[in-house]
Amino acid sequence: MTEIISELTPEQEALILVYRDKWRKIALSTERIDREKAAEAVKLVYAAMQEQEPEIIFVDSLYGAMKCVNQLDIPSGYTLIDELCDLRQEFENQHNFFLQFSRELSSKLGSEWDELQKEIFSLYMMIPDGYPDEWEPLPDLIEPIEWIRCFFISYDFDISVLNFPHNQQIWQALECLFKYCGRVLPYKKICIVCDRPLHLLFDNQNRLHAEGKPAIQFADGYSLYSYHGVTLPEKYGKIHPHSWESQWLLSENNAELRRVLIQGIGYDRIARELQAIELDAWAEYTLLKINADVDNEPIYLLKMTCPSTGFIHALRVPPDTQSAREAICWVNWGIDPEEFQQQT
Repeated sequence: MTEIISELTPEQEALILVYRDKWRKIALSTERIDREKAAEAVKLVYAAMQEQEPEIIFVDSLYGAMKCVNQLDIPSGYTLIDELCDLRQEFENQHNFFLQFSRELSSKLGSEWDELQKEIFSLYMMIPDGYPDEWEPLPDLIEPIEWIRCFFISYDFDISVLNFPHNQQIWQALECLFKYCGRVLPYKKICIVCDRPLHLLFDNQNRLHAEGKPAIQFADGYSLYSYHGVTLPEKYGKIHPHSWESQWLLSENNAELRRVLIQGIGYDRIARELQAIELDAWAEYTLLKINADVDNEPIYLLKMTCPSTGFIHALRVPPDTQSAREAICWVNWGIDPEEFQQQT
């Protein structure tokens, strides 16, 4: 029997991020899948589940998968997701004495994976602009990021680094499925394999993000938009934030989308384009209010004009601000503006 390990060595600890990066690269790959390898991986999984070898259908995107499911009229309960989860559970049960390391690994991976998984899930749940009303999220979808984040980094680490015993047939089948197949819809006698997207774009905090173009785009043109991790409808996503219009805030009912529009447009433009009202002034500072109902609470702004360059900048201040001087004090962490001028 394999000796139970009470703690990891420094060398083993250092390898955690190596395996995280290995599987992150797989989860976020934009390489076209090798259909021959993908087909072999599907056959291995169905054999491990003791299911009949399926007909394998390749599609370019999730939209293609949805059309395929509708055309085939696959009945409810025909999915093999539960069987696939049972297969994973069978694999875990053989070495559950080291599941503590799976938990430790998850804690060391940080929140980045969790947030990314949520972002991609929210993107895939939305109905894209211009797509038919029969569009439905795919409840039978196997999402690689979810499985890799929750299971496969720790599986690979435990097997490759800690040499724990395992069922080689199950491990090979599941490993190949996520290395070679992308997103999969496993049904009895039929398996639909979605190709990977052509590109996935992120900001510097690893949130899905693109400006004026899709954050995720597939070969058949199916596209999804995101701004710093917030899912956008196409009507906003396809336009660069520099060209977003302040007037959109007046008709947008979704609070999160209003927040994104405000962030992208900027208070300088909003104050100018929505004709903010001047409430008070002090030196080169002006307290403004936007009467239009564009956020959850009234928008009060401190407009600052640089006396040497004429550059105008606006910062949001609390809605109970009574004067420009009070707003300056709030911006300067409670320091009176005259005292602040003396300090600087």
